[in-house]
This record gives sequence, C-alpha cells and structure tokens, in this order.
Amino acid sequence: MGAHTHEHAHQHDKPAPADGTAPANGHSHGHGHSHGHTHDGIDWTTQIANLRREDAMAATTQAGIAERLIGLLPDTGELPTILDIGAGAGGQSAAFARALAAHGGGRLVIADAVPELIDAARTVAEAARGGDDRVIIETVQVDAADDAAVGAVPPADLVWASRMVHHLPDQQAGTDRLARLVRPGGWLALAEGGLTTRCLPWDLGIGAPGLQDRLAAAREAGFGRMRSEITGAVRMPYGWGTALAHAGLSEVGSFSILTDHPAPAGLEVRAGAVSWLEALRGHIDEQITAEDRATIDALLDPAADSFIATRNDVFMLGATTVHLGRR
Repeated sequence: MGAHTHEHAHQHDKPAPADGTAPANGHSHGHGHSHGHTHDGIDWTTQIANLRREDAMAATTQAGIAERLIGLLPDTGELPTILDIGAGAGGQSAAFARALAAHGGGRLVIADAVPELIDAARTVAEAARGGDDRVIIETVQVDAADDAAVGAVPPADLVWASRMVHHLPDQQAGTDRLARLVRPGGWLALAEGGLTTRCLPWDLGIGAPGLQDRLAAAREAGFGRMRSEITGAVRMPYGWGTALAHAGLSEVGSFSILTDHPAPAGLEVRAGAVSWLEALRGHIDEQITAEDRATIDALLDPAADSFIATRNDVFMLGATTVHLGRR
C-alpha cells in the first residue's frame, strides 16, 4: 500500500499506520487475515474514512491518471478490461469507471484482500459510472502475494496497482505476478514513489521551524521499519522501472501527476490536512521529540489559534508517479 516516495500509503495517501502515503492507493494489501490485517500488519478496516478523505483530495489526479492510461489501451475492437488490484476505498476505481463510461464502456474488476475495502470501492465505482450499464463492475477478494491470484482474476488490458506492491513481502515477485495478469499488448501500471505530500508552512509560529521535514524523515524511517517487520520480506535494491523490465515488460516508462491545492485552501483540503497529521502522529510518535509532539498537539487542537483546519496558510502539494510497462 502503499509507496510511495515512500509515501507509503499514499501521497494523498493511504495513511500507513506502520509508516508510512503512501498511500492506498492502494492494497491487495496482502493477506486476508481477520479484522482486515494484511502482510504489513495494518488493519485497513480502520482506515476507510481516512482513505476516502485522501481520495477526495486526489480526485483530479485520479481522473488524469485514468484518462491517460485508458488512452494507451490497444484497440482490439472489444471493450477493455481494467483490473484495479489493491483498490483501497475506491478513488481510482471510481475514476476508471467514470472514464470507461466516457469512452464507450468496459469491464472494471476491483480486487483487494480486505472485504470491507472491496465493498467501499465497489460502492463509489458504481456511483461513478452513473447508471451506465456498458460499464460492468466485478469484485474479487484476492491476496496479491499468492500465486493463486493469477487464476482468481481475469486477464486485463490494464492492471493498476496503487501503492500496494511495496506492502508485499517480495516486491519483485509481486510485480512479476501482476505482469502475468496482463493480456498481450496490455499494460501494467504501478503508482509508487512520487513526491511526499506537503501541507504546512516551514515556520508555523509554534515549535521549531521545519516540522514538515522532520515528519517526512520519521515517516521514511517508519516505512523502513514496516518493510523489515513483514514476514519473509525481500529487498528490491533497484527502482520500479527496473522491476517492470525484470518482469518481462517492454516500453517501460513513467509519468507524474501533481496534486496541488494552494493556500488559502478550502475547508475540505484543511480537513484532509487534519486527517493526514492525525494519522501520521499515531505512527511516528516514538520517533519525534517532545517539542514536536507538543507542536502537533497544538496544530490538532480545535480550541487553539494554531488549529490547522482554521489556518489560511495550509495547502496540499504532492505528486503521484506511475511506472508502466507493456506485455
């Protein structure tokens, strides 16, 4: 779930409790353990509200990704099949459903390891297709770390995995497995990396300046810890383009799309900043100083003048990088 930038659990991002944006999107987040736990030990059922807020922040980005990727699909004379594996709360699934409706229809398969996430994603995707019965939506519960996934989901013209592969024990093996789900001529697209989301000014008027940078460093350390604690974790000492090439894909490349909500941001963006900071605080508390903890408490205190939901200098800026290759 997500990397990235290692906003691992999303840039707009799946709040990675262990981490880590980045980040979602994004999540056959591994194993269908009870209570929504996956290979990373995260209980994703508790993250649905945060994931939905993050999807709201990233809606324009997700729409741009859907249009760009659907534009790459081969013209076979048949309606395309898109697999969103590790769909999270469904923000990108909804974007695909909307884009498929605009392009004449198609089949959208939503897959995840966590049933509650599948339900959430299906709900928003069905709403997004606007009653267009040319867009067929299906769901599959599957563990992307299991070779049985290859037979559990249909081959697709586009396989999309957002900040999910970095939550699997063996990221290269996961990439290889996803590549096997792509039809000849189709594409595998991984949202991993990008630029860490930023939303706070350098000097907040309370605490030491540069809080955002220290939080980013703590988050990176948390992501490393999350990876190290996954049972059977295997290092992948190279970038995502190399991983796609190792998976046998050609025409490997990447592109990035900004999420940019400048200050003064609207209420929704500021509420998203609150959710982002609350989730992050819960996962890096032991890695930050007492002064920074006090600063965060003040930023999250609705009764304080420093409450970030009421500040007009809060913004949201990040970038999602999509790595893709063709089978």
